[in-house]
Parts: sequence; C-alpha cells; structure tokens
Amino acid sequence: MIYHITDNEAAAVALKDIPEVDYAALYNDLKERLQDERYHVAHYFATPDGTRLKFYLILLDDSEHKVMLSSFVMEYYEDVALPSLTALHPALHPFEREITELYNVEFDSMPWNKPLRFPFNRRNRNSTMDNYPFYTIEGESLHEVNVGPIHAGIIEPGAFRFVCNGENVLHLEIALGYQHRGSESEFTLTTNRLRQTLLAEGIAGDSAVSHATAYASSIEKLCGCSIGALAIERTIALELERMAMHIADTGALSMDVAYQLGQVACEALRTMTINTTQAWCGNRFGKGLIRPCGTNKPLPHEKIAMIRTNVAEIRRRYNEVIEDIKSSPSLLARFEQCGIVPKAEMQRIGGVGMAARSSGVKRDIRSSHPYAAYASHIKHESIVKQHGDVMSRLMTRCREVLQSADYIEQLLSTYAPSEIARPNYDATLTAEALAFSLVEGWRGEICHVAITNKQGEIATYKIKDPSLHNWLALAIAVRGEGISDFPICNKSFNLSYCGHDL
Repeated sequence: MIYHITDNEAAAVALKDIPEVDYAALYNDLKERLQDERYHVAHYFATPDGTRLKFYLILLDDSEHKVMLSSFVMEYYEDVALPSLTALHPALHPFEREITELYNVEFDSMPWNKPLRFPFNRRNRNSTMDNYPFYTIEGESLHEVNVGPIHAGIIEPGAFRFVCNGENVLHLEIALGYQHRGSESEFTLTTNRLRQTLLAEGIAGDSAVSHATAYASSIEKLCGCSIGALAIERTIALELERMAMHIADTGALSMDVAYQLGQVACEALRTMTINTTQAWCGNRFGKGLIRPCGTNKPLPHEKIAMIRTNVAEIRRRYNEVIEDIKSSPSLLARFEQCGIVPKAEMQRIGGVGMAARSSGVKRDIRSSHPYAAYASHIKHESIVKQHGDVMSRLMTRCREVLQSADYIEQLLSTYAPSEIARPNYDATLTAEALAFSLVEGWRGEICHVAITNKQGEIATYKIKDPSLHNWLALAIAVRGEGISDFPICNKSFNLSYCGHDL
C-alpha cells in the first residue's frame, strides 16, 4: 500500500498509519497518476526525523473527495540525487526547490532548482538575494527592466526582472523571499495556542480568516474537537472575506485603467463589507474571530440582521458596478485578450483558486474537498471561465462576490443562534500524529499541516498559500504583452508576497 486514504473532515492520522515507502515506488506512481487532472499535490515537504530526513506527500483526488498520504525517508547526509518529479510535472517545482534550499537534497534532472524564498534557516548560506541566478537572454535588440525589490507602491518587497524586445515582454522572472519571517518555525517554538492563532492570522493579513480557519481546523482534528454550528459562522466569515477582497480588486483594476467610477464605487462597497466584519468581531479583517474549538464572537440575532441587511445592499450596488464595467468599451479594450494564461499552462504549473478557474481549471476546495458548511449546508458550484485573460479573472471575481452574498443569505436566513463553546487553548493534542486542513481562501487553496511529537507538541508546521503556485502564472501571463500592461496583469492576480515568504 502506497497511500493512507482519508478526507478533509477526518480526524488526525497517526504517523504509524502513514505508509513509509521506497521513493522509487512513489515516484513511479506519481509519474502516471499526476497525468490525470483529477489529482494534484496539496503539499510535499521534508522534516528532520532523528538521523533521517522524512518526506511527506499530501495528494488530492478531486473527483472522489479523497486525500492520500504517503511518506519516505533518506539518511540526513545521504549523498544521493532523487529523480525529479518536477521534470515530469512542473507543478511540483516549488516543493522540490524548498526541499533543496532547506536540506541540500539534490533532484536529478530538476529543470529549475533555484532558491525559492531564501528562508533564514536555509542550508546554503552563500545563497543570497544578491546572487540570485536570474534567467538572461542575449541579443542586440533586447534589454532588461528591473523592478524592485522596493515596491513602487511601498508595499512588500519582490524583484521583477523583465527581458524585453522593445515594449514587448519576452520573459519575466519573479524573485521573492526578502522577508525571512520564519512563520512556520514560530509555530514550533511555542505551545501557547493563542499565540499560534495570532501567527496564523498574520501569515497573509488579507487572508486572516482563511489562514486562521486552516490553523484552527488542524488543531481541532488533533484534539478531537467538534465545532457544530460554529462551522456555519466560520463559513460566513470566509465568504465575507472573499467579498471584501474581490470588491477591492475590482476597484484596483478599475483604477489601473483610470475608470474612476468603478474605483470609487468599489472603495465604498469594500469599506462597507469590512465594516460589517468589524461590527461582528471588532476587526475589519476578521482578526479575533476564529479560535480553536470555539469563539469569543458568536453571532447574536441583532448582528445576523445587520449582516443580512448590509450584504443585500452590497450585492445590489455591486451588481450595478458589474453592469457599468461590462458597458465600458475602453475598459473592455484593455482587459479582453490581455494577460492570457491558457488552461493547459495553468494545469501544468499547478495553478489554484480564482486564477485557475478563470483559465478553465476547475480547482476549488469548497466542492472537491468540502469542509465547514460547504460539507453540510451548501452545495458549491464553482464559477469557471475559459479565456484566461484579465477580463476573465475580473468576471470570476464579480460573479463570486454575488455568489458569496447568496451563500451568506442562504446560511443566515435559517440560522438560529445557539450556545457555542468558548475557545479551548489547553486541549490535549494527539501525540505522534499528522493533521492537515484544506481551506479555499479568496485567492485559492490553502493547506496547513501539523505534526506532533511524542509529547503531543507541534514539532513540524507547514503552510501553503495559493500564491506559491500562482506567481508563475503571472510570469506566463505577461509574455508577449506590452510592459505597460504588467500592472493590470499583476493586479488581476493580486498575489501575496508574505503568503509566499514564510
């Protein structure tokens, strides 16, 4: 047996129940299995295990709603190159690059084994941002444009190296990893679960609810906690977060093409959305709302009425913005057929979330591996577009906002507040076990993995933000475009620097 089979709502898995197989057997299975688009890898990482290095693989079967777990080991200082899965399936490149960066594991025939994020605990200390091996092309008609790492908008750092022929982009390489935050390690350095929850909220500030939900779910699986009706409230919080960020991006895209009506209308609606979240829990981004095994901010009747009223108004006004956008010839001229990522390319690089669905790749954890109210109250139907351009990504956002509003109304129209448990920060965790959590954030698939030691403490914590896969999609989107179209291509993805720089 190569895999232990489970699902996204099952309890933690004992480490002894996860098969430990030969790498050759796993490699040969994945070589064939990953050719079927129903399968994709949620996480693949290594962690020290005594004198060995142990590798864990979390493989998703999107058709059967199953999660498949496997592992293999190698001696920590074994000088052996593993056959590269990236050479066969490029979607695995960030996982193999991280393993090499952290542990000096070599992958034979790996086509692009460059540093991934320059973490503070990388093995090769001679590898720095100053000597990052950018791809270069020589030619008298070519020139390079270097943007960053100081961002023009004074946000987070990232370096963008364009190779251009005149105004046309031939190649874009994106180098991230300037922050050295050590987020994953911080989870293992404290047993204080409130502090761990705050760490989860800070993984990517615009996805505080999504990442906190993933963390809380992992802990709840490890301690055997059932959250009951709280699953509905968490789903409402997740959909409010989705609405707020998609509305914000609609406004930002409008601003980038000087469509001021769309910009100011969306700024007002985004404010109304995050103020609704603030009225619920005291924070516009939902910080303080998600806690393991319970909540300090349950929904009373008066706040349910407030949320329903606000969401209905936001939906009505945002729908008017959508109609205005679709009737603007100048906006359509900039967005249509710009920044195309074909379905085959998105599938090949492992794209996830809203960006993948805009290119025809139906990848959505809410339907493929349902959790919370998606598993009990909502039969989610993914919104999928086929053109893969800026306009498709915008229209996917627009339709998802309306869908989220409908989901919130559906859940709250029959929801009767009941006694909900307070958070439990002291529950005993299952020892020597692995718990994972899959959440569909507004950007896409989030995966958290917690592994406990013999004392029931978190010994390894791994995080995957959807931006890990989708930054490469942005690089593909700008090929062949004018460099002046980069801002709208970039904004149409709106990826996270800090979600990548763990």
